[in-house]
Amino acid sequence: MTTISSLRDFIVDFTKLHDTDSDPQTLQTEGAKLLRRLVSRDDWLPDEFAQPSPERYSQYLLHCDPLERFSVVSFVWGPGQKTPLHDHRVWGLIGMLRGRESETQYERDATGHFHATETSFLEPGEVATLAPGVNDYHLVANALEGETSISIHVYGANIGGVSRATYDPETGTEKTFISGYSSEETPNLWDRSRERQAA
Repeated sequence: MTTISSLRDFIVDFTKLHDTDSDPQTLQTEGAKLLRRLVSRDDWLPDEFAQPSPERYSQYLLHCDPLERFSVVSFVWGPGQKTPLHDHRVWGLIGMLRGRESETQYERDATGHFHATETSFLEPGEVATLAPGVNDYHLVANALEGETSISIHVYGANIGGVSRATYDPETGTEKTFISGYSSEETPNLWDRSRERQAA
């Protein structure tokens, strides 16, 4: 049975962490521990935020801090789906919930062109980090040919409202975008009635 309490506990704990220390490095280090705990179990994500789209990967908002200091998003990847090369311009954490994800990192040279540096894979329960100026350019894909993969991302802003960019790896041409979200709905974290009925 799906119970949203793990997500609620994560958001409460991450908010407390942010209130205590807003240094990005500390948020990533300590936040990664919280996210690792969240993705260590796969019984909390409501089905409506785990649905793939046949057109492209889906980005469902699970929570946005009222002051837009951070957001929590489920990325749902259908078979063969991937992002273009893109940036974030804020810190981020990526936790693998279900399936397998590949990440190809890129570096930009002095001429503005991009070069792939390495490809790594994220397995369920694992967490990766990203930071502007360190490893902010990447291309992400579902590493499973016939299955859906789901990752949970935490960003240091309301990522659906941040102006970012995609890039042509060959030419370095930049195209700005604001991603928004795949759904106008968000989970109701605070209605505990179903949990009490199930107890």
